[in-house]
Amino acid sequence: MRAAILQQTGDETLEVRDDVATRPVGPGTVRIKMRAASLCHSDVSGMNGTLALPTPFVPGHEGAGEIAEVGEGVSHVSVGDRVVVCWMPPCGRCGSCERGEGNLCLSGMAGVTTPTFTSDGHPVFGFIGTGTFAEEIVVAANAAVPLPDDVPFEVGALIGCGVTTGIGAVLHTARVEPGSKVAVIGCGGVGISVVQGAKVAGASTIVAVDPVPGRRDWALELGATHAASPDQYAQLCAELTGGEGFDYVFEVVGKPATVRTAYDTTRRGGAVCLVGVGAKTEFPKINLSELVMHEKKLLPSFYGGTDVLKNFAQVIDLWRAGEIDLEKMITHRVPLERANDAVRQMHTGEALRTVLTIG
Repeated sequence: MRAAILQQTGDETLEVRDDVATRPVGPGTVRIKMRAASLCHSDVSGMNGTLALPTPFVPGHEGAGEIAEVGEGVSHVSVGDRVVVCWMPPCGRCGSCERGEGNLCLSGMAGVTTPTFTSDGHPVFGFIGTGTFAEEIVVAANAAVPLPDDVPFEVGALIGCGVTTGIGAVLHTARVEPGSKVAVIGCGGVGISVVQGAKVAGASTIVAVDPVPGRRDWALELGATHAASPDQYAQLCAELTGGEGFDYVFEVVGKPATVRTAYDTTRRGGAVCLVGVGAKTEFPKINLSELVMHEKKLLPSFYGGTDVLKNFAQVIDLWRAGEIDLEKMITHRVPLERANDAVRQMHTGEALRTVLTIG
């Protein structure tokens, strides 16, 4: 079968090969015939080394498809069922899951260091245990979440990570209150999802901050009330908040400088919600004095900040109700063999979300 492979960290050039095979289906696993996958910035972070992952690997962790084979003991899905890939599936049994924090369950990390493919007989890893840039994948059964018939595969792919992460950060981690003033720093796919979540929450002011004009335009179409480049942001913050700062600022970049900007433009007593995943070697510069005296809350948000399966269902309900627009987030579509176009489109900022059509 075909799959896109990154041979070594730092290259960022994918090799689409047709000699790739999945691992066999065994007890508690399923084979998924992929129908759509989308490129998330975390994939690029793995490719450039910001996230330390073993290579070679097949990128992709956002995806949807159909069950092609089920292993022994699998009962919640059958051959032919439509599913969305959950890259961090909750086990339902650990302390995190029992507390309703399935997004923090570590059972899904067990497959990260186990090769899930072979190419020309050599082992190949799947990105964080998945690897959706392939015609088929074999994953733990609980990573295959049933996808309702009315949800297109492309929309399901987005729900698998970016949209759920962004909207969940607003509704579950920060719990934005109606009438609040919100800023979003970084408006790629996850940041735009934060914008849409803030609109759902009833924020009165939603400022989208991004250096790419096209992303600022998309943010305005999808719920932002204002948009600014990073150079314009401080002045706009002063104008809209009287110099006090926003009630909530979402940092969706994962860089110390933007974390500092988010902190500085949050009002005293407000909340900084950290959504962007950065490198382990980078640290934000916030001193202990201001942490206490300004009483600004630092709220890290991982994979939507709550039980991921409930979050999937909530996002689908919001989409059905027309409160969020997921189709408009898909700005580009490319076939699997043009996976490098998706990477280029993310780097240039010309795409909000690129979907790979597979099968």
